[in-house]
Amino acid sequence: MKLQFNQVQELAKALIEEAQQQKVSIAFAISDTSGELLGFNKMDGVSSMAANLAIAKAYTAAREGQATLDMGQWARENQRDVGYWADPNVTLFAGGVPIKVDGIVIGALGISGLAEEDDHKLAEQVIALTIFA
Repeated sequence: MKLQFNQVQELAKALIEEAQQQKVSIAFAISDTSGELLGFNKMDGVSSMAANLAIAKAYTAAREGQATLDMGQWARENQRDVGYWADPNVTLFAGGVPIKVDGIVIGALGISGLAEEDDHKLAEQVIALTIFA
């Protein structure tokens, strides 16, 4: 199973609506299982750095099949830095969450622009609100 175009569009719409409801501005990226970008948007007032991080978060969560929050915690507990992954596109900042259907990763969502844990929570929340739940 792979992430379909209509699912990417539904997820993007839900993200924009939820961010507007919460009165926050974010950048978000949606990727396939290999980390390739399928969807991206940067709301007004969001920095270019946050936009780049959203893309890196989606890439990392997709490639590793786990949340970047968990990867960052593991790295700190095991005294590893991002170089451990030997991939310059990997980030350990929270906000990247894999999208799973029946336990199988079909893509990932990366959010940036808020505090790291808020990025993570918003990603989980929006995934749960869409057809991916």
